[in-house]
Amino acid sequence: GAMSVDSITDLSDNASKLLEALQLSHPHELDPRRSQGKKKPLSLNPITRQVPRIVDRCCTHLETHGLQTVGIFRVGSSKKRVQQLREEFDRGLDVFLDEHQSVHDVAALLKEFLRDMPDSLIPRELYGAFLSTATLEGPAQLDTLQLLLFLLPPCHSDTLLRLLRFLAQVARHAESSWDPEGCKIPGNKMTVSNLATVFGPNILQKEKPGEKDDGALNFEDSAAIILVLQRLIEHHHSLFMVSPEMQCDVLRRLFQTDPDVIEYLLRRK
Repeated sequence: GAMSVDSITDLSDNASKLLEALQLSHPHELDPRRSQGKKKPLSLNPITRQVPRIVDRCCTHLETHGLQTVGIFRVGSSKKRVQQLREEFDRGLDVFLDEHQSVHDVAALLKEFLRDMPDSLIPRELYGAFLSTATLEGPAQLDTLQLLLFLLPPCHSDTLLRLLRFLAQVARHAESSWDPEGCKIPGNKMTVSNLATVFGPNILQKEKPGEKDDGALNFEDSAAIILVLQRLIEHHHSLFMVSPEMQCDVLRRLFQTDPDVIEYLLRRK
């Protein structure tokens, strides 16, 4: 379940760091509806997607079994069962989550993992920068959030995208609907605002777990955290997509400064 960053042995350290910093994704990589039979388009970042097993499996389980669960992430769970699952993941076991696991236990496990990470999903050194975007509006806010997302380490970026994509799906099932036969399908009541309230403090953390001795977050910080996470959920697809113009600009700069990176990408294709 741990996060790791693979090294690119073919390249120099400087080129490797450059590629990690770019975090460029091809738009088709972000489309979950893409055909499984087609080859995945290569991004400008040759690092494989890095999402902890525990996060991916929890999200997949909840997408399969929990989207219609009222109050998901707010209803209590079994501490004993959550602790057992956590220990199994910590030991590196191939934990299989199926319909027999309680949705609320898996939801609690996901929240606990994000809360207790040694470094929060959005690194603490970027905490103030992300919160400052709450004072911006419209395109300026989204443009600034995107540039900040480009600063995330690859494993944090990949994991955040996986989580945001999942949370957006939960929010789409917040309201009740009706099936073709006219039967009511209950909504889970977890709107984007509710999800941001639950997950915001776990993703944007000012102090490490156990170091919050100065009291609770002030109201302004709490409100900013919720607003920032709302924007990330609502606009995750566009925020993680790099425009063709920026990709071309980066390629031109790489050709001038790091031609070995261009050669590496061409070899991969």
